[in-house]
Amino acid sequence: MEFLKVSSKSSPASVAGAIAGMVKDGVPVNLQSVGAGAVNQAIKAVAIARGFLIPTGIDISCAPTFADISINGDNRTAIRIAVYVHRLTPPTDATSTDDSSEMML
Repeated sequence: MEFLKVSSKSSPASVAGAIAGMVKDGVPVNLQSVGAGAVNQAIKAVAIARGFLIPTGIDISCAPTFADISINGDNRTAIRIAVYVHRLTPPTDATSTDDSSEMML
């Protein structure tokens, strides 16, 4: 599995562009960050990417997990963030011919 590696110095807007491009291309998106600053940049990137994608009819959400990784022989704990894609349905028209007065929850 491939990961976009996000550091504390990563530009959230650049990472967001990469996320949005991968989503539009149908490529699975997974981020990996080590450290609080890197996780912060990754989450900001997901939020920015969401703003890029919603007007195109695509929404995204994410789920974090822990992973033990080795960096230069040192064991570290990383946060891996899986990005999930949701197709948005167009809003229902208020002039719909459905006479139902029940509200779906």
